[in-house]
Amino acid sequence: MDEAPRYLTVDDYAAAAQGALEQGVFDYYAGGAGDEITLRENVRAFERWLVRPRFLRGAASPDPSTSVLGVPVSFPLLVAPWAYQWMAHPDGEQATARAAADAGTVMIVSSTAADRLEDVAASGDGPKWWQLYLAADRGYSADMLARVVAAGYSAITWTVDAPALGLRLRDARNGFVLPMGLTGRANIDIEANLTWDDLPWIREHAPGLPVLVKGLLTAEDALLAVEHGADAVVVSNHGGRQLDRSPAGIDALPQVVDAVAGRIPVLMDGGVRRGLDILTAVALGASATLTARPTAWGLAVAGQAGVRDVLRMLHDEFVHAMALSGCLSVAEITRERVVAAP
Repeated sequence: MDEAPRYLTVDDYAAAAQGALEQGVFDYYAGGAGDEITLRENVRAFERWLVRPRFLRGAASPDPSTSVLGVPVSFPLLVAPWAYQWMAHPDGEQATARAAADAGTVMIVSSTAADRLEDVAASGDGPKWWQLYLAADRGYSADMLARVVAAGYSAITWTVDAPALGLRLRDARNGFVLPMGLTGRANIDIEANLTWDDLPWIREHAPGLPVLVKGLLTAEDALLAVEHGADAVVVSNHGGRQLDRSPAGIDALPQVVDAVAGRIPVLMDGGVRRGLDILTAVALGASATLTARPTAWGLAVAGQAGVRDVLRMLHDEFVHAMALSGCLSVAEITRERVVAAP
């Protein structure tokens, strides 16, 4: 079995992953769209927020646990969907699923998973959500959703920000193409002309499962999500891989939270690399955060053990940040805990 190395931060894993992966594969995971302005801003934007610590609160041993859509998690971080995990490690999505279960959190499994969705569902005993790209062939999507329901996935995370593929210049310069052997769901012909009218169709074919709409960045779209009955929204710019110069996730979060006004949960992703990032997002109104690239680095370096170690790092950093900011529980991480940097 793979063993986790003695690293201290997510960035340590990123550097090791660059050495472990072929350059084209690393750049596929690490790269963004266009000039990668949004990719960089996703991380930098967290630096524009400062934490306002409170003391003498007996917060030395805070409780980081919470729940998202009724699902208990050990801390407010979920594993975001990311594609073609087989390229990072032979155990792929199944290793990530087991690590997420070990960490006590949710894995959102990508529609582009190379492993059969039933096999991923059976890996580890933790909760799993399905990330949905609607296919142009609706019969294909209907069959997929029927299998998702039967396999026991507990939510649908509908990604809506890919009407066209972002300008992936690193891939073009590297001449990168997906390796032979990645077939099946890796070749989905994604429906480009999505509308809000597609949400009832998804509900019809995934009865009883909550539907999160992932990829929103504006108050206007957040309001439409509420009006059309979405169960939650995920503020996301697709890891900076779609429209360059779109807002960083943490920058877009406050306006979405204000628009939703507590009617449905708001989650966010993009640039989460530290426990302090998680605390900042929760303070700005996120029910939970998602992260993808750090788990990719962990998987590339040490398989399941690497993913588990990355999630442990983020968990421990979050608990540390709670203690130092005087928050005994996630419920106490409120808006007054952070302030915009001068």
